[in-house]
Amino acid sequence: MVRNAVRSLLAEPRAPYPPKRVWRDWVLVAGLLTSVVIEGVVRDDLVWRPLAIVVGVGVVWALLWRRTQPLAVVAAVFGALIVIDVVALISGRAPFGLNSMICVILLPYALVRWGSGREIGIGLVIIVVAMVLGNVSDFTGYVEAVVGSMLLLFPATLGAAVRYRSTARLRELDQVRLREREQLARELHDTVAHHVSAIVIRAQAGRAVAASRPEAAVDALAVIEAEGTRTLAEMRRMVGVLRDEGTAALAPNPGVADLERLARSVGDRVQVEVSGDVEDLGPAVDAAIYRIAQESITNAVRHARQATRIDVRVAVDGDAVRLTIRDDGEGASAPGTSLGYGLVGMTERATLLGGSFAAGPSSDRGWTVDVVLPRTAAR
Repeated sequence: MVRNAVRSLLAEPRAPYPPKRVWRDWVLVAGLLTSVVIEGVVRDDLVWRPLAIVVGVGVVWALLWRRTQPLAVVAAVFGALIVIDVVALISGRAPFGLNSMICVILLPYALVRWGSGREIGIGLVIIVVAMVLGNVSDFTGYVEAVVGSMLLLFPATLGAAVRYRSTARLRELDQVRLREREQLARELHDTVAHHVSAIVIRAQAGRAVAASRPEAAVDALAVIEAEGTRTLAEMRRMVGVLRDEGTAALAPNPGVADLERLARSVGDRVQVEVSGDVEDLGPAVDAAIYRIAQESITNAVRHARQATRIDVRVAVDGDAVRLTIRDDGEGASAPGTSLGYGLVGMTERATLLGGSFAAGPSSDRGWTVDVVLPRTAAR
């Protein structure tokens, strides 16, 4: 288990989207540089004064790269501190202690927050070594040693917590995007399949009567034109949803009120009956009823052989709304494996809204689709 945890840590990539330098970073660096120079000049007890000022300025300046190059900055800063502590131990002199160097506590946070797993592991080893050598070279008591260690380790813990929260948020956003893509896939399938099926049927009918009834063929062309126009309009609406700017003027999703128009686009054999109060249906439920009816009608038109009637009934009863689509054709009107997404998409729509979906052969003949949804469900 420990080995797997270590491997997982080492394989962790860098955190995405590290922030660029902003004016606050420059203000911080300017303030710390001023503090280092003033302290280096004014303090009487400061040992190795020139070296202390140079190292202090270098440490503060390195803070500008703490988010984009966390390991390099940690290695440079704490590596320099390690060298100074080793020299102090060898020479027997106390290392210089600029109070302004407290700014190094920003580096463990930046390392854990923005570094990769391998960088975090290497950087923490460097920090711990520097921390131990610092306590040995300038030991002033156990309490001070513990407090100093906590000052370095607490920012690292805070960085880990912030990173975990940010990663969880990014994963949540990825899930939202995935659900949106699945929804768009359903919308594309339902829209294109229905309208193209209607266009094909009208084209076949027009070709069959073109020689004997030219006026009927012209009517069929008019219907084809209307269906093509609707298809383009809905496709443009979906493309507008995908635009980053989000400024596209989007038409409202079709709902129960549009079922009559949907039936007319297919022909006289589709009959729609709506009972109950459908005005206060939730927007998601309203759109789902339309899309499931659209997909079911398309399946019936394409797969129900010799179907003369397709009944679409919407009934609102209490807190639920029931959608029933039944045809009188021969053979199943369910989409086969070649269509693939139809039944899956309808089932997902109903399930996401807390409803139920059932489809199968009718007791006498034809195919029945039965959907029950809560009337006020929201997506």
